[in-house]
Amino acid sequence: MIAVNDNQGFPPVEPIAAGLKGCCPCCGKGRLLGGFLRRSSVCESCGLDFAFADAAKRRAFPFMVIAGVAMVAMALWLQLSCRPPLWIHVLWILLMVAICLPVVRLVKGALVTLHYANDAATEQPGR
Repeated sequence: MIAVNDNQGFPPVEPIAAGLKGCCPCCGKGRLLGGFLRRSSVCESCGLDFAFADAAKRRAFPFMVIAGVAMVAMALWLQLSCRPPLWIHVLWILLMVAICLPVVRLVKGALVTLHYANDAATEQPGR
């Protein structure tokens, strides 16, 4: 377990647990995400500015591709084995959204807290 303490008088915070709970990476109390996927601008508890955090949608892309390939494979298997009506395949879209959105929220929270824990405020050139 990696714990972070940036000498602001707060106890150490385990970054992944704080991110999965959606808590501030500094104090562990404030909300990290202001909306479902929108990052808050500052922590209401300790005042940490979340401008350093770059958990953009491109970070969720690999997960979305893996989930998409799995859903297409299952839909293809269902079509070839059972030949269901076309409207049944609309359920795959709903299932994809129901699975991906909560996972993307958890991943985004964990990425922001790990970004803070590793002091990665600036990205390397060429990334």
